Amino acid sequence: MNRREFLRLCQLLGLTLSTHSVLRASKATQRFSDKHSTPVVIIGAGAAGLSAGYLLKQLGIDFKILEASSIHGGRMKHTTEFANFPIPLGAEWIHVEPKILKEIVNDDSVRIDINTRHYDPDVDYVVYEGERLSLREAGFTKESKFINSTWFDFYERYILGSIKSHITYNSIVDAIDYSDDICRVRAKDKVYEASQVIVTIPVKRLQMGAITFNPRLPSKKQKAIEKVRVWSGCKAFIEFSEKFYPVLVEYKMNPETAGQKLYYDAAYGQNTSQNILGLFAVGSAAQPYLGLNDNELVAYILDELDKLFGHNASGSYIKHVFQNWDADPFANGAYVVDHENWRVVRRLGKAVDNRLFFAGDAYTDGDDWSSVHTAARSAKRAVESILENY
Repeated sequence: MNRREFLRLCQLLGLTLSTHSVLRASKATQRFSDKHSTPVVIIGAGAAGLSAGYLLKQLGIDFKILEASSIHGGRMKHTTEFANFPIPLGAEWIHVEPKILKEIVNDDSVRIDINTRHYDPDVDYVVYEGERLSLREAGFTKESKFINSTWFDFYERYILGSIKSHITYNSIVDAIDYSDDICRVRAKDKVYEASQVIVTIPVKRLQMGAITFNPRLPSKKQKAIEKVRVWSGCKAFIEFSEKFYPVLVEYKMNPETAGQKLYYDAAYGQNTSQNILGLFAVGSAAQPYLGLNDNELVAYILDELDKLFGHNASGSYIKHVFQNWDADPFANGAYVVDHENWRVVRRLGKAVDNRLFFAGDAYTDGDDWSSVHTAARSAKRAVESILENY
């Protein structure tokens, strides 16, 4: 059973995905602190890395986050310069109920002032292979959008503040030695000592050999890393002088496992008069866009839209922005394919030797993957696992 089949089964049975218990300071926390004089080192300041650091901070456990780039957020990247509302160049939708935001904050005293909006299946519709379908028919009923915000903004507002001083930017980790009682993490010729290490970098980076492990990872773990399939991915946003498109245009992929492609109203629910159309493409659907220069890209997109909607697109084009995730030096791709075998994903999420932990959208328990909420939950699982033997 793959991820999409699992989620569809949950919907049919009226089930919700399990959440992890709320972490609280405990005797285990004190025992851990008494035993370890070195911090937990987290590699990567994306959703999982920030979530893990935030939870460790709440527990009073010392930690350090090493981030390869000059900014936090990872694939939650956004821009505030393209439109009069923030544009998510990476993670965009909330794929579960918005109460997940409260779960991530993990503090009942914090009031979360973030606006979201569900799509309306009674009004909004999808154009699919030229056919008009309801959102229910298209299976697009659970997703929500942030209003005048993004995943990046949520993390920056509610998670980052208490942990930013723990982040070292421009710190590219290339080796982890967990052969002794103390783990050693090497970044830019500097070695950091750690009690435990939480690896949160995209699995594509591990496939490319970005980090050398000593001792080598267990064979089952390494085979899972080598085997798991990661989609290529890109996003584009185009501003037009008029709106000529529906809420969603979904493309049929053949085979279904090859990828996904959507054109969608990126200004949906926003307090704006701007007409912003988004393009989301992963897998084989992304390939036609990835090798084009900027002029070729806009010409290709406008030609594609003109064929769908007449010449409204090229006649009302204003500007565009494009994000190629394959070209990002610290991502090299989008995310693990929706149709991956759940057993492979579960193996990716397994800890090694109770000192080397993995968290992120690819390193889950196999129930769900490839989203911000699964990255956050995997971080909580990693922190729980660190404490469970103390």
